[in-house]
Amino acid sequence: MEAYLHDWLSLLLRWAHFITGVAWIGASFYFNWLENHLERQQAPGGIAGDLWAVHGGGFYHLEKFEVAPETLPATLHWFKFEAYFTWITGFALLCTVYYWNAGAFLIDRSVADISGLQAIVIGLASMALSWVCYDLLCRSPLKRNGEILAALIFAWFVLLAWLLSECLSGRAAFIHVGAAIGTIMVANVFFVIIPAQKDLVAAVGENRKPDGAKGKNALLRSRHNNYFTLPVLFIMISNHYAGTYAHPWNWLVLVLISVAGVGIRHWFNIRHQPGHNRWILPMAVLLLLGLIVLMRPHELLLEPDQAGAPSSAALMPVIRERCTSCHAQNPEHPAFTTAPLGLVLESEQNLQETAARVYQSVVVTRTMPLGNLTGMTDEERNLLARWYAGLEKPR
Repeated sequence: MEAYLHDWLSLLLRWAHFITGVAWIGASFYFNWLENHLERQQAPGGIAGDLWAVHGGGFYHLEKFEVAPETLPATLHWFKFEAYFTWITGFALLCTVYYWNAGAFLIDRSVADISGLQAIVIGLASMALSWVCYDLLCRSPLKRNGEILAALIFAWFVLLAWLLSECLSGRAAFIHVGAAIGTIMVANVFFVIIPAQKDLVAAVGENRKPDGAKGKNALLRSRHNNYFTLPVLFIMISNHYAGTYAHPWNWLVLVLISVAGVGIRHWFNIRHQPGHNRWILPMAVLLLLGLIVLMRPHELLLEPDQAGAPSSAALMPVIRERCTSCHAQNPEHPAFTTAPLGLVLESEQNLQETAARVYQSVVVTRTMPLGNLTGMTDEERNLLARWYAGLEKPR
């Protein structure tokens, strides 16, 4: 019953996280789009620009003030709760999936032989430390030089990705880099952006000049949040693609895909400006294509004395000992109520029907058994590779 309730809790939290994340990132993308498409003008009333749009069978006319209107309307819409609930649901999901089952999802004994509690402390510390380092950088004199500041923030996340990949499972390392970025993003909203907006609203009501420094800091953090979005979105889906987080150089894979994401986001931000760098998008795409080529799996080269392929019957004892505690109609592992991904391995027929999936996850990416909880040896993986090599593949 506990595993059943855990599945439902995970499902509902993941759904809520997805919904609130779409709302937050969607609003961010929309306002950036508005900013890039404004018809700039100096109009009476302090209007800096306006925009006409048509959507859903109606026309919309939007105006942006240079600073603020003389008086504020009774109803003023804020965009903050989307950010707060995205982080709250994301952290709850992190606890439910990774911390609840730390032994299965958080730890990989082949990476580091640590306890579940130690792994959780490392994960939590990575989020807190990331915010502290980032905030100190943004408050330092370095904020006056955007390129140096961006380079140092990037360097921190490269270091973080490498450190986490040396402590946690690849999947958990990716997720915690994403959690660290998400923590920075929501902290930017809570501690910097919203206070600056509140000061602006208060200044209008008190008929005083807004604090320009707060506005500049909020703009800087907002821009950073915008560039963080695509790397975070990739990390959110990365747990479905073991070829990335299970790669021997997984931290570098994460860094390079994130660089491509930032490049793509930058191209969208500047593509409407005259003389923008058109090479940015092609370079980001080429980087992704290069990764696809470099990360392609290589066929396992078998030693001459290993040429004989074992039969499915000979392999089944290994499968039963190492795999079927999870991959069964009624799993014995307490974390699962059904076989993960619907992959059942209780018979030779099951094994042969799913041979390519088993080979990919056990031999190529080595992500299974999960966290290698059942202690599969290299000799057993090699046995499976020889079995797969001897199968008659469909043409």
